Amino acid sequence: MHDIGRARIRSDLLRQGRAGLAVATPAQEGCTRRTARAAGVFAPGHLGELTQIVDFALVDAVLEETGRREKRLRLLPSRVVVYFVLALALFERHSYRMVWSKLTAALTPLALVCPSVSSLTRARRRVGAAPLRGLFETLAGPVARPGQDGSFYQGLRTVAVDGTLLHTPDDETLTWRYPKRAGESLEFGYPLLRLLALVECGTRALISAAFGPESQGELPYAKRLLPALDKTMLLLADAAFDGNEFLHAVHQSGARFLVRSGARRVPASAEHLGDGSYIARIGYGVLRVLLPVRVIEATLTVALADGAVRTEQWRLITNLLDPVKFPATELVDLYHRRWQAETAYFSIKATMLDGRVLRSRSIDGLDQEVYALLTAYQALIRAGDDALTGRSDIPMERISFTVLLAAATDTVTASHGIFPSTLVDLVGAIGRAALGDLLPAHRRQRVKARTRKNPTSKYGPNAG
Repeated sequence: MHDIGRARIRSDLLRQGRAGLAVATPAQEGCTRRTARAAGVFAPGHLGELTQIVDFALVDAVLEETGRREKRLRLLPSRVVVYFVLALALFERHSYRMVWSKLTAALTPLALVCPSVSSLTRARRRVGAAPLRGLFETLAGPVARPGQDGSFYQGLRTVAVDGTLLHTPDDETLTWRYPKRAGESLEFGYPLLRLLALVECGTRALISAAFGPESQGELPYAKRLLPALDKTMLLLADAAFDGNEFLHAVHQSGARFLVRSGARRVPASAEHLGDGSYIARIGYGVLRVLLPVRVIEATLTVALADGAVRTEQWRLITNLLDPVKFPATELVDLYHRRWQAETAYFSIKATMLDGRVLRSRSIDGLDQEVYALLTAYQALIRAGDDALTGRSDIPMERISFTVLLAAATDTVTASHGIFPSTLVDLVGAIGRAALGDLLPAHRRQRVKARTRKNPTSKYGPNAG
């Protein structure tokens, strides 16, 4: 489903006059404030202007494909439930009833039902996680146009992989799969879910994602992302991903890699190159055929805002073997784009989740919630990218995710922009808000000290 394009879906729907299809065919209707929406019990099923990205036909198709479409018309149709779950991701601070009121705030003349919390909970359970996973896998993928600033290097699309942790409820229905961290005598903190994503640099779009218990390391999840790589990509990753088997698998996919080496790896030089880098071979005792790599060693000096100066020794390994086409100094600077993955996680964990614990208390519900978060995030990124249509002078990095989220939630409450008014205007209210409040043009390198932010941090000894 990765090949489904938003523009093609939208034009096909409008050409066929099927923008409001459901089990029956609810026609578009006008209501107060000239709001266009689906009819009857389907009216609450929308995501404001983001409905143009996660549109009715796409949701219906995913429900049909996963076998989760209702067999009889309900007061809470499956399509409405999917949009409700996505709205929960946009309104993480709000309860079920408050989120439902956001979806129906502009639809009061229709005298819609106000379901109880238990009804919404059962509806979520009935729909399950599969449709939300299908939506994410459809919307996931790179969005940068060829040559777009910040997303390409020497014709290669730069992508980053990294992991993060989300807190899950401390509930017996979950802790058997998502255990808490334990010391010698007691358990502590919330149970943790490990999330790994392949992120397009520059746009911060999600190309693929995998998640599960924190008890598994990052590499097993990273291997599940390998099918998303191809020969057009350059993968950036930190020292957690310098395993011989993983790098060999990346190389076999056709992708190039630029990875920071762990301190224990000290490759023997086989050939010195003119730019100070050297050729080595890795995989002794692990790989049948050793993998030739280029090693770049550099000393980085960082001057911090408080006047402190920090010096670090870096060792990068890559399968970009040509020192003329790929100079070592450029690759050292390029490696900093890996921070795009951290920026994407900050948008999800701090801006969307607001540092909160995930709300679901079942395994399937937790999967559903995480896929909803990823889908809503990707829809916002696509809305931001649409805003830059015809604006090649503005890099995607200047689009504020906070502004995208605030504008999108406003359109949900107002039930605004559910249907496109024209085929050529891709900006909309969300895009206009983002363009009106751009981030500074200066692109700075990222530096972060390892400090303790919560009781489950493994960097406690380095706090301060």
